Amino acid sequence: MKLLAVDTAAQGCGVALMESERLLAEILLVSRETHSLHLMGMIREVLARSKVPLASVDGFAVSLGPGSFTGLRIGISTLQGLAAALEKPLVGVATLEALAWQHPRPGSPVVVMMDARRGEVYGARFRFAAGSLVRETPDQVQDPLAAVRDVTQPCLFVGSGALLYRDLIEAALGEKACFVPDFQNQLRPSSVAWLGWRRLVEAAPAPLGDLRPIYVRKSDAEIHRGTAAGRLP
Repeated sequence: MKLLAVDTAAQGCGVALMESERLLAEILLVSRETHSLHLMGMIREVLARSKVPLASVDGFAVSLGPGSFTGLRIGISTLQGLAAALEKPLVGVATLEALAWQHPRPGSPVVVMMDARRGEVYGARFRFAAGSLVRETPDQVQDPLAAVRDVTQPCLFVGSGALLYRDLIEAALGEKACFVPDFQNQLRPSSVAWLGWRRLVEAAPAPLGDLRPIYVRKSDAEIHRGTAAGRLP
C-alpha cells in the first residue's frame, strides 16, 4: 500500500510517501510563508522523485491538529480534494500523538507541547508501554506550567512549546525535565504517514466529509464574535 501524508499543523509544511512501512520520499519545509504556496509543489516533487504517479497512491493521511487554524484547513482540504477525485481513503492523525511517536522512551512520560501563542501551549501527555503509545491526557490548550504541575518523575518534553518554555519548565522541575535537540521538536510527515498507514490497515476509514480538524480552542474570529454579541443590548 502506497500512502501519501501531509502535515501543515504548524510552521513546518511536510509531505511524505510510504509503501507499507518503507519511506520512499519525504520533504519538510519550515517557513513563515503560507503553506498554500508550497504544498502542491511539494506533493508533485515527492511523487516525481519516487517515480510514483498520483493515480497509484492507495490512500492519504493528514495531521488533524491541534495547530494553526489556517494551516490545518489547507492540509485537510487539499487531501480531501485529492482523495475524493481519486476515490481513495483518507485518514486523520492527531498532531501531538504523531510527535510523541517520534520519541519512544519506555517507562517515562512524554509531554508534547506545541506553541499556541498567547502564552499558552497545545499539550498532551503520553507513555510508552509494551511497544504501544498510551495517551494519559487529552489534547488541550493550557498555561505551560499547567502541563508540569503533576510531574513526579523524569519526563521528556518535546515540541515547539517545550523549546519556547524550556527555561520555565526547568525552573519548575529541575533534573526531572528532559529535552531533545532543537531539530527533533519538529513533526516529520513520515510520522503522520506511518500512523496513517497503521490506521488504514487496522480499520476502515471514516467518510471524507466526517474528517474534522482538532482545534481545541476557538479561533480569534469566534472569540471576537462572542465578545461582540455579549456587548449587544
